[in-house]
Amino acid sequence: MRKILVPVDFSVSSEYASKLASRIAKKSDSEVHLLHMVELPTGIVDMGAGSNFSIPESMLYLRKVRDKLFDYKEKYFSKNTAIKHAIRFQKPYEGIEDYGNKIDANLIVMGSKGHSEFEEILIGSNTEKVVRNSKIPVLVVKKDQEKFKPKKLVFASSFKKGNKEAFEKFLDFAEKFNSQIHLLKINTPRKFESTQETKNKITEFIKDYNLPKHSVNVYSDSSIEKGVLNFSEEINADIIAMSTHGRSGLSHLFNNSVTKSLSKNALRPILTFRV
Repeated sequence: MRKILVPVDFSVSSEYASKLASRIAKKSDSEVHLLHMVELPTGIVDMGAGSNFSIPESMLYLRKVRDKLFDYKEKYFSKNTAIKHAIRFQKPYEGIEDYGNKIDANLIVMGSKGHSEFEEILIGSNTEKVVRNSKIPVLVVKKDQEKFKPKKLVFASSFKKGNKEAFEKFLDFAEKFNSQIHLLKINTPRKFESTQETKNKITEFIKDYNLPKHSVNVYSDSSIEKGVLNFSEEINADIIAMSTHGRSGLSHLFNNSVTKSLSKNALRPILTFRV
């Protein structure tokens, strides 16, 4: 992992993301890129690269944004961490994806805003749109991870061949932190599979990889979403990792029936890989 992209809008959730990115950067010796997206004010025709800022208010605004980014560098990141920053004029989710591709980022760390503690955590947000569209792995954080140590990682999957690319990216992340991997397949009443059949499927899926310390887990629950979250709570996982399809993103993991049944502490960072 060489480059971590952190979109910053100076909200509390951006602070959470910056703190988490700082801890990851220290462990992986990564370069961090802070990115702030600016939506053009009414009446401003062009504020892109090469433009002359003829409006004093615009220049003052940009200077304040730049100063805030410098404050983030000082407040949340070690002096030994390589930090770069950029201000872009684009729709947030499009700009994040474009800039991530431009710098060849290996990971995007984003905060997630919710209308309440649990409900609608990602639905319709810029974070959800980035998760849905980004080919770069995205780590979503909802709360302050003061004691974050990525030691227990859950990889929840159907373990079909189409998930191998996501799994390889996950292994690259886990290797940086010498993490213990918990492979997880959820059994539900509607999609039932015998334990032996599932374990054979997982064994076949991982046979070509030299995995570090890991466990194979088949967990039964009323839904895949509840199973992933309940299992992760039981083992006190540090990160939940999974592949996601562009059409669905993560919203389905955070519907009301699931989130209301879980404690606040169950809301862990989620690492996603688009397939």
